[in-house]
Amino acid sequence: MASCADILRSEFPDLDGEVFAYVTGILHGSGADFESVDELVEAVGELLREVSRDAKDDGAIREICQRLFNTLQLDEGRAQRCSQVLLDAPIQLSQITDGYDASVDLLPGLLLKRGQTSMVNAKKLEKAEARLKAKQDKRMERDSLKSSGPLVLEEASASQAASKKETRMESSGKNKSYDVRIENFDVSFGERVLLAGADLNLAFGRRYGLVGRNGLGKTTLLKMIASRSLRIPSHISILHVEQEVAGDETPALQSVLECDTTRESLLREERNLTAKVNAGRGEGTEGARLSEIYAKLEEIEADKAPARASVILAGLGFNAKMQQQTTKEFSGGWRMRLALARALFARPDLLLLDEPTNMLDVRAILWLETYLQTWQSTILVVSHDRNFLNAVATDIIHLHSQRLDTYRGDFENFMKIKEERLKNQQREYEAQQQYREHIQVFIDRFRYNANRASQVQSKLKLLEKLPELKPVDKESEVIMKFPDGFEKFSPPILQLDEVDFYYDPSHYIFRSLSVSADLESRICVVGENGAGKSTMLKILMGELAPVRGIRHAHRNLKIGYFSQHHVDQLDLNISAVELLARKFPGKTEEEYRHQLGSYGISGELAVRPVASLSGGQKSRVAFAQMTMSCPNFYILDEPTNHLDMETIEALAKALNKFRGGVILVSHDERFIRLVCQELWVCENATVTRIEGGFDQYRDILKEQFRKEGFL
Repeated sequence: MASCADILRSEFPDLDGEVFAYVTGILHGSGADFESVDELVEAVGELLREVSRDAKDDGAIREICQRLFNTLQLDEGRAQRCSQVLLDAPIQLSQITDGYDASVDLLPGLLLKRGQTSMVNAKKLEKAEARLKAKQDKRMERDSLKSSGPLVLEEASASQAASKKETRMESSGKNKSYDVRIENFDVSFGERVLLAGADLNLAFGRRYGLVGRNGLGKTTLLKMIASRSLRIPSHISILHVEQEVAGDETPALQSVLECDTTRESLLREERNLTAKVNAGRGEGTEGARLSEIYAKLEEIEADKAPARASVILAGLGFNAKMQQQTTKEFSGGWRMRLALARALFARPDLLLLDEPTNMLDVRAILWLETYLQTWQSTILVVSHDRNFLNAVATDIIHLHSQRLDTYRGDFENFMKIKEERLKNQQREYEAQQQYREHIQVFIDRFRYNANRASQVQSKLKLLEKLPELKPVDKESEVIMKFPDGFEKFSPPILQLDEVDFYYDPSHYIFRSLSVSADLESRICVVGENGAGKSTMLKILMGELAPVRGIRHAHRNLKIGYFSQHHVDQLDLNISAVELLARKFPGKTEEEYRHQLGSYGISGELAVRPVASLSGGQKSRVAFAQMTMSCPNFYILDEPTNHLDMETIEALAKALNKFRGGVILVSHDERFIRLVCQELWVCENATVTRIEGGFDQYRDILKEQFRKEGFL
């Protein structure tokens, strides 16, 4: 097979000697770095086209590059087979340097002696070499990341100024208050400071909603409190609902009852003592101890515990049969509900909840709102659900600018007061600026007037004493945009006709299901967990085939899908830019960055490992990936999970402006009201369209609660 040099000589017989030396140097020096013919065309194709005397077109140049690429691949294979022999050969560096002429200057990609004039466009050579160097640097960076072993993520840490008074009270055991006061503390994540000199005061019995933008440290703060990295009196019990319950042979109801360790310990001791007495192995003191145990069990109302646990489980969606199933039989989402049920049953002094509504359907959220309104101890909850916060929170804590600001009242009240505060702050700042300018004019006018010297000095001192007010630090607006893929298709666009579906023939998920959507649709699917919402979405997309019935989709329909488990589909060990480059090769880094920037992943966020991003930031990466191919129809499964409120508002606006169809599953009431025009209720193996929208659906759920005795 001809060498690269032979191909160049035959195709470009009049090729300038310097260009020939440059191109062959690139091919033989970096041939192993070319992963495709496109990369080779990008490196030398433009240069070859410029110097071609017979004006070869793009197709001819690409064909030549293909031959060069094939030759390089063959040479690489030979080199790998001979690598052991070549490496064993001694390398005489002195022989190499002896032949080097120190009077030679380096030009882009080749050697030219001083005084020699190049016929080549030096700028084009520099540009070609710069492209190649950037490609090589990127590959080296990726290879070094792979060779560095498993990804090690930064860790969160907290520090706090010590108070002698609190330390004394804690050590003496005199502190009986259940209020939480954490003063002058810092929280960091790696080198990034999340909170600096912050104060957090939680009054016992109040319910606090913690809000703020994605990535500012809300979840990290909860973890620091739960791990007691921040000082909290030891007599205050803390429960953080973070991880799902482990799957084992324990029935769901028993798993919840076991949270009450006092009750479990007393019952265990009662069983042991009773067994001793019945076996005749007693020592005579068992009767008195049993009387004490029965008194304590009566005091803590131990007999009512199973009923209380059952009510909590039922409210969270566990029917009587499910309550007797072992925990290992439940999926991760249901085991997270179990973790929440255990926390509610245990009734800690400080309950920490991180996005509790993410794992719940609308029915369970409505029940949880009602249940928490009568909670006796303290709650600190991170949530993006405005309606949930309005129903539950007595106070709002706003995390921003590395500090915490507390507001009395629900979320709507917080928004009003915050806006008023910001307006007042801006007015005070502008008034002070005008006052400063007025004084400065006087100083500048009479600075060199001896008769006014004392007045000027007085004004200067006045300026120094003025408190330094800062302008309002407005949070940047979140903007999302879904590229339009709108074309006028003749209906039907997407349709299911008399569809039956099951995973197990003994249990139908759907019977005779008939639904349809078009490019103007804004449909929300609601229903209890396990009713088949996600399954229906997968049938609509064609991922699952109906057992009976027909799925029809227009031939030009291009669906973008957002999964509620979208994080599982992202490679967490690489950056967001590299993620898009792998999924959609052939574009520039600037194009990938622009796409990510459209969803709020800009600057250093775009090049950090995806694993180091917050939950909301990972969701934005998933949106950027989903919209890269410009679908004309979106199917979104719980798209608001992990997003902050500003991003949810931006997502709603983007969907309303999008010229195409949308079907989504969501439990966020405000988001549903902002976006959807149709409501489909998934229940009893079919889907029902509710004419009255979300208001009617909410009324139906409340009526069910009343019948079941929950309200």
